[in-house]
Amino acid sequence: MSKESSRHAGTTKNTYIDVGADTQEGYAISTKSRALAREAIGNETPEDRVKQRCSIAVGDFAMADLMRFTNNPIPAIIAALKKGAPIITDIRMVQIGIQKKRHRSEVLCALDFGAEIVKERGITRSSAGFMALKDRLPGSIVVIGNAPSALLSLCEMVKNGVRPAAIIGAPVGFVNAAESKALLRTIDIPSISSEGTRGGTPVAVAAANECITMFIEEAGDA
Repeated sequence: MSKESSRHAGTTKNTYIDVGADTQEGYAISTKSRALAREAIGNETPEDRVKQRCSIAVGDFAMADLMRFTNNPIPAIIAALKKGAPIITDIRMVQIGIQKKRHRSEVLCALDFGAEIVKERGITRSSAGFMALKDRLPGSIVVIGNAPSALLSLCEMVKNGVRPAAIIGAPVGFVNAAESKALLRTIDIPSISSEGTRGGTPVAVAAANECITMFIEEAGDA
């Protein structure tokens, strides 16, 4: 069987919530954007919902065709949220963007860790941070939206036995971004990623927040 997630039977629920919309105007804009995305992308599976949100985040429905779902990541992320697993991000923007309401998961940023490793090895701060967080990574949800170096380091750590619950990997750019995401799709960890050079913080945050929204719905706290 292919690693790519199979399409689920039935239709995903049409009740729409946006936990991050704090005002009536914000919610109205969010609702209209989602209606347009449903029409353009479809609304048959949880994967479609992630594609919708990522496309809205970048203002381009073509983003939907670049999203990849490997080893059934959405149920893995929801299960980890139920356990209150930490969410570990590569940069501050991703940490700030992730929805923090109505779940118990602490949202950490790798940049706050690993300063000594940076001095010793001369590697990027995000890579060093993930190395320093090695003991927190098992069972965690990792969200990388900027740093391909961090994703490459994380994939190497996985090959050496570190087991996050799931990885959202969407670094953007022309140096190692496509390669790091291609490598992510070869490892035996549930993952959401974007194909090629496109991606970035908006895509990674959107994918994470849609999974959080589905967790809230499943918990009956919508």
